[in-house]
Amino acid sequence: MSATTQPNVDVPASSTVQNLTIGKAINLGLRAAMEKDSKVVVMGEDVGKLGGVFRITDGLQKDFGEQRVLDTPLAESGIIGTAVGLAVRGFRPVCEIQFEGFIFPGFDQINSQVAKLHARTQGRIKVPMVIRVPYGGGIGAVEHHSESPESYFAHLAGVKAVTPSNPVDAYWMIQQAIFSDDPILVFEPKKLYHMGTLKAPVDTAAEPMPLFASKVLRTGTAATLVGYGPTVKLCLEVAEAAAEEGNELEVIDLRALSPMDLDPVFESVRKTGRLIAVSEAPSEASLTSEIAARVQQECFYSLEAPVLRVTAFDTPYPPSKLEEHYLPDLDRVLDAVDRSLEW
Repeated sequence: MSATTQPNVDVPASSTVQNLTIGKAINLGLRAAMEKDSKVVVMGEDVGKLGGVFRITDGLQKDFGEQRVLDTPLAESGIIGTAVGLAVRGFRPVCEIQFEGFIFPGFDQINSQVAKLHARTQGRIKVPMVIRVPYGGGIGAVEHHSESPESYFAHLAGVKAVTPSNPVDAYWMIQQAIFSDDPILVFEPKKLYHMGTLKAPVDTAAEPMPLFASKVLRTGTAATLVGYGPTVKLCLEVAEAAAEEGNELEVIDLRALSPMDLDPVFESVRKTGRLIAVSEAPSEASLTSEIAARVQQECFYSLEAPVLRVTAFDTPYPPSKLEEHYLPDLDRVLDAVDRSLEW
């Protein structure tokens, strides 16, 4: 049976290896960046004394002070606008949007300033800032607390976007984003923050993989599964279930949402002839739409079946009691695999 990467195993802790959840990995990544550069500042609603509603920034204000970990007013446009001013003056601000559904008051700032200043000034002004966005469902929250709006931002030329699905990527991605001279949104799958089954050894002295590279997590020949963020775990579970029926699926973690690294996907599809893309976002005009279009364009003569997508439905996010029916699950993805193999 094919092996998966970042297995859920504990290893003895050492000076450079720690067993971490995704949430703790982001916390340590922020801490490492702040220790490395005094110009790194963290800002957002309740990120200081409280440590954030998900406790991702826990302890940072205590250790780095109120001048570097700032509790802001409840005003996303103000958070983003202030960060732009800091960034163009040499700081590296890290903004937290408390929940993804609250980002839209700051959308004008992101579109009109964050994404445009570098091009508008012909490269004279850089905007090295990070916007952390907890996103996705699965936590039983109320309206505006469980959405997947990543497609809006992947469409904005001038900003980049990434999303971790495991503690290793979480630890390194946040640091790579902070020290990039480009503005980057880091979409963090909130239901995975403190999931013990995803706890994994993180070597803080290792060499990270490139920030905007996708990764093959499991090899196979029957079909290709592509997911990102919260759906990567699901794709790996589907691959395990399919293997019991004799179908080895290749699983790819997209990792970067903009720019997308689709070359490994093309290579995989040329081998398997089939692709199923999985996302918690609605399907229309989405990242899975882009994946399907690009694969059809690049791999047309290799396809043995249409590209299939398993996503949330094209409706507003439902009440929490219904979210298990709204989000992709094992049965829906396995059904898509079966339909692809029967083609």
